[in-house]
Amino acid sequence: MNVGGQAVIEGVMMRNKERLAIAVRLPNGKIRVKTEASTKFPKVFDVFFLRGIIGLGYTLYDGLKGLTWSSNQQLKKEEKLTKKELFLSIIGSFFFALLFFVALPFFSAKWIGSEGIWFDVVDGIVRITLFLGYLGIISRMKDVKRLFQYHGAEHKAIYCYESGQKLTLKNVKQFSRFHPRCGTSFLFLVLLLSILIFSLIQGPLIVKFFGRILLLPVIGGISYELIKLSDRWRNNVIVKIITAPGLWLQRLTTKEPSDKQLEVGIKALQGVI
Repeated sequence: MNVGGQAVIEGVMMRNKERLAIAVRLPNGKIRVKTEASTKFPKVFDVFFLRGIIGLGYTLYDGLKGLTWSSNQQLKKEEKLTKKELFLSIIGSFFFALLFFVALPFFSAKWIGSEGIWFDVVDGIVRITLFLGYLGIISRMKDVKRLFQYHGAEHKAIYCYESGQKLTLKNVKQFSRFHPRCGTSFLFLVLLLSILIFSLIQGPLIVKFFGRILLLPVIGGISYELIKLSDRWRNNVIVKIITAPGLWLQRLTTKEPSDKQLEVGIKALQGVI
């Protein structure tokens, strides 16, 4: 059964269809693990394309819970975050993303004066440039770099598990921190597909602008299916070419983890399997 995950504050969250586990390194150096049932995915939605849109929502929900719990393990009792506070933070980040990666590229293309297909090409190029620049900047921040190290630990542990080897520190260390089923590859695929799909929107500027927002779930659903397909055929030459940009981008969003961080990733994965 496929296992996915994400980095959280000083730790790693792993999940499959049945279980979810979060492992964090506490301030005292010990590892704490929390396990629970994954949020149930209704079978009625487990169909081609739709499963990507609905599944993304479930993944974000479980990710929100993981971030809340992991954050609170690092804080004193009076400083602990509530789910409401973190939810509001996520909502704020969502609107920032719409402003920065949808509105700014759109109005930049309009300001440049491009028309027709070139409007969509310029819009897409600006969006990708902003995305790469954003990742390049935050990857240099100390706290974010540490988060990206846990991201690398997550990938290495999953790769070891998928290879059928025992989850030991020695085995996990030898695997790559780059994984084709990563959320980073998913996001980059979304950016590329957006250029093609947004070019299909015809009409006045207001239709083209709000059409971009409304079509985001559609692009997400298509990207999900392509990521699943690329994982199944990861050794195919054409698939390797398609996934290469996303894997390259993981050089920014993953960093080589320390042994202690790898131990946390292993504990999280053991909590699931």
